[in-house]
Amino acid sequence: MLRRAGLLALLRFASAASLADVKHVVMLMQENRSFMHYLGTLKGVRGFADPNVQINPNGLPVWYQYNRDVSSLTNDTDYLLPYWLNYLGGDWPNRTQCLSPGSNLWLPTQIAYNGGLNNLWPSSSAPQAWAYYKRQDIPFHYALADSFTVADHYQAGVMSATDPNRWMWQSGSINVPGGPQPLGAGGVVLDDNQTPGCEATDLNCVPLYWPATAEYYDAAGVDWGVFMNEYDYVTNNGLFYFDTFQNAPENSSLYQRGLAFSDQNSLDGFYSAAANGTLPEISWIFPPGAVNDGAWFMKNIVDAVTQGPNWDSTVLLICYDEGGGFGDTVWYHSPEGTAGEWFEDPYGELGYQFSGPGVRIPLFIISPFTRGGRVFTEHADHNSHILFVEQYLTAKGYENITTTQMSDWRRTHMSNLLNAFDFDNPDYSIPDLPSSPYPYTDDDGNIVGTYVACEATYSDVDPPVPYGNQTLEDSLYFEDGWKQVYGYLTEGHYLVFETNGFALTNPGTNDSSDVTTTAATTDHENISQRWILHALSDADDDFGKFEISSAADGRYITVDASLTSGNSTAGVFGIAYIGGGGYTLQNSEGKYLSVGSSDSLELASSGSSWGIYSVTYHS
Repeated sequence: MLRRAGLLALLRFASAASLADVKHVVMLMQENRSFMHYLGTLKGVRGFADPNVQINPNGLPVWYQYNRDVSSLTNDTDYLLPYWLNYLGGDWPNRTQCLSPGSNLWLPTQIAYNGGLNNLWPSSSAPQAWAYYKRQDIPFHYALADSFTVADHYQAGVMSATDPNRWMWQSGSINVPGGPQPLGAGGVVLDDNQTPGCEATDLNCVPLYWPATAEYYDAAGVDWGVFMNEYDYVTNNGLFYFDTFQNAPENSSLYQRGLAFSDQNSLDGFYSAAANGTLPEISWIFPPGAVNDGAWFMKNIVDAVTQGPNWDSTVLLICYDEGGGFGDTVWYHSPEGTAGEWFEDPYGELGYQFSGPGVRIPLFIISPFTRGGRVFTEHADHNSHILFVEQYLTAKGYENITTTQMSDWRRTHMSNLLNAFDFDNPDYSIPDLPSSPYPYTDDDGNIVGTYVACEATYSDVDPPVPYGNQTLEDSLYFEDGWKQVYGYLTEGHYLVFETNGFALTNPGTNDSSDVTTTAATTDHENISQRWILHALSDADDDFGKFEISSAADGRYITVDASLTSGNSTAGVFGIAYIGGGGYTLQNSEGKYLSVGSSDSLELASSGSSWGIYSVTYHS
């Protein structure tokens, strides 16, 4: 049901827009959740239904996790599978609100990654690192994903903790050797250190002597601002640790917009500005330290944006800084030797390593141009916020707003998020999102947050780990359903390709080897219309090139659109995103998969525009 404000919005707002028509970009970074932990069970995303899940040399998928030092995790088993955190029911959904999975620091995260095997999370972090929530546990987050767009290939910027990731989010760098900054300019920021000086030579050094993105925006005359509360500020606004900001006069724009604790810069100031239509062009929001009740805080921000007079021209990006010790199965990073990305571990324990991107985390893209419960599948990380803002400010006519501090690899391989938007078909309605419980308060009515209340109420917040009582089928819970895909394609999805009411189909008969089309269905549930992509490689030359197999019987599509057993004679198809949720499929001979005038599949010199749906069904 649409809210009354949403009905009024339909009458008030125009029917089309462009990036240049956006007035406000708002960025909120929450704390410490991996994608698998929060959204692995969500319908239509790369989660526990992943058809391309990594298979390790022992022949088992990465779902199987082990102990670093001994052969068994307990006397009952030598492995741990994903498990629902609240499987015991009762009051455990309240208890586990206080759970901490383990370490999110540089060394434990790298150890969990285990040179690419990615299978040591229970011992390097904690067993709870491999636990997950369902919709019933975090209904607001799932409703947000169903109402707007969720990215399922978005990663933290760094394989580490809060400060490195937030500072990269605000500058594009942590000063990995070989990148744009020289040694001695601060960093390399691998762990949390806010004390002036260095932990070791060129390790975790502050202040930082390269420019934050806000410096570029300020010099260009952009209206920008930071929103945070002084009374429970938790020192995660990275601007405090850049030398230029530390030396900015109190009456300067940099200080007043980026550092000052004032009524205008407070969270109440944000709510007021959103209500009055006076938000800056660029806003960063830093959540208060006492409010661990993330859904309640997120809903306040979402409501402020959607109910304000400029909802038709506002983009809200909500992500998390890093996984918080929770693990994930999807890990995209640069090739070994990439400048500004790979370096010798300064702690002297890991050898030659990449700095990131880190653990996959949720990103919600909220605007009238990203409505509809879509999934955005492009590779992205914290630098994607910067890349999006650069595109936005360029569209607004600003100059000299492109940072030079980002590594070349991130700039060319991380998404700028533009393909998540459909400016030609905006939806100005406002979804009716579920309410979230008000945070716990003390006797004086002051918000104290869930952790304080949990510690006062419960002696144990870690449910027993179900060692020895797991099967793969029971562990990998996921919802039945679908999401429309936007953006260039990546692996990890069951896909349905549709055009003009027809879907690409495996006929499923032994005497037929030709791919055909049949009538599409509303829920995209037919397994004969379900396909799996297999990327040729991560090499730049193979970008967008896939082999395509059928989920029904495993046969591959050949270059002439027939079906073949095994991939030795599979065709290679370039799948291009053409905007608005449309794609073309072109074989290696330059012919396109198209639906002709007789509604049959044909190879043609021009391509049909296919809509693609990512589906997760148990049958």
